[in-house]
Amino acid sequence: MKQFFLLLIVFLGGGAAMGVEMGASRLLRPFFGDSILIWANIIGLILIYLTLGYYLGGRWADRDPRAATLYRIVAWAGFAIGILPYVARPFLQLAIPALQRFDAGLGFISFVGTLVLFVAPVTLLGCVSPFAIRLRTRDVSSSGSTAGNLYALSTFGSILGVFGTVFVLFALLGTRGTFVAFSIALLVSAVAGIAEEWGMARALKYAALLAVVVTLAALDSGGVVKAAPGLVHEAESPYNYIQVVDDQDGWRLLTVNEGEAYQSAYRADRVLTGGIWDLFLIAPYFATPAAPRNALMLGLAAGTTARAYTLVYGPVPIDGVELDPAIIAIGQKYFAMTEPNLRAIADDGRNYLQTRAGTYDVIAVDVYRQPYIPFHLTTAEFFSVAREHLTPRGVVAVNVARTAADYRLVDALAATLRQVFPSVYLVDHPNNANTLVVATNQPTRLDDFRANVAPLADANLRFVAAQALPTARVATQDAPVFTDNHAPVERLIHDIILRYALGQ
Repeated sequence: MKQFFLLLIVFLGGGAAMGVEMGASRLLRPFFGDSILIWANIIGLILIYLTLGYYLGGRWADRDPRAATLYRIVAWAGFAIGILPYVARPFLQLAIPALQRFDAGLGFISFVGTLVLFVAPVTLLGCVSPFAIRLRTRDVSSSGSTAGNLYALSTFGSILGVFGTVFVLFALLGTRGTFVAFSIALLVSAVAGIAEEWGMARALKYAALLAVVVTLAALDSGGVVKAAPGLVHEAESPYNYIQVVDDQDGWRLLTVNEGEAYQSAYRADRVLTGGIWDLFLIAPYFATPAAPRNALMLGLAAGTTARAYTLVYGPVPIDGVELDPAIIAIGQKYFAMTEPNLRAIADDGRNYLQTRAGTYDVIAVDVYRQPYIPFHLTTAEFFSVAREHLTPRGVVAVNVARTAADYRLVDALAATLRQVFPSVYLVDHPNNANTLVVATNQPTRLDDFRANVAPLADANLRFVAAQALPTARVATQDAPVFTDNHAPVERLIHDIILRYALGQ
């Protein structure tokens, strides 16, 4: 029985370490997003904490090589995991005003403060394997196989911890419930091991830690993860933390993850939104005076652009590709995304283009997972695939974020598109945050666009054209060019954000 408890602790320790790492990403996502930068910090710091645990665990085991000591370590690790999501709340709440004000200092305190909370549980979990190796080693001649077997068991636990957390625990228990589940598993095993080693009287002292965690979980009503004015609905999917909010002007808005931008906007009595979505309406006229006959929208979200196309151009066939099925469902339920001409497809945009797409007059690309464009949807190779699915009069239109003075991402996307298309144009939105980059499948001139929009009769199109004409211009950028091999989108966006936050 003693050997069983030891092996169980090693297995659970490995599973909990990876489960906590996956849980950290979910805990931070509503406030900081899940960009590659966030993941790099999470993975890097977890590895640092585990490294510290390996070092301390080995030294601790040599000084006090008792199974009961290991079980106490695991009990405290389990307790720290169980209370972590509740202790983290005040730090995470600091992130809301920090992001709203672009307060880099306050945001840094919130982010780092939350991650520091992982020091205790992960470091203690790191102690488990070297401690168990010390306890199991009876003969130097078999120490290698002993270490190998225990590390294999711990790693097997880690594998199950990753897949079990992502595919089972998050879905059944949510983020806080996942932390509590690992906490209870570790505490129950540790208390049972202490009882085996020291008797029930001492075990009851550590059972009190279990009681605290269970009480916190029982008192946790779930409730809103991140409060927001006008909150209508919030949900977590494997891809996003999602909120639907109603603002004071009657707009229903979709926001994901850290929530500092809107992915869709809807008002039943409006066609135009005043946002970047409107500019997509005039993209076809860079190539032709005729209305589009069909469209592909990569980054459908809750259907703002698709709705505008339907209201302005009639029931033209639209394929709308959205990575997250939960967002499609929310669009249909809360944003009236029920147009019969719209076919909503849950898929990655590039994969859809390469496997199932037809040919289109318009391919609209609006694929931000704020503030990032997935790099594989920014490259010359991607745009080459897109061009293969255009009709002769077709256009590709890409929403690109910027600041009032920093056009580096716009320049990069324009330069990349110019490697593939004969004519590329830029149109700035008056919000000083977005530029629409339009590429035509055939050679065209800016004067063609001016001539094509001049006779427009629809009031909405005339308004958008008037908004676009003052800044419409030919793209002349030659570099940098993004490729599948080298597309440093994240690094560029990080630098843009940093300079904006610092007022540069």
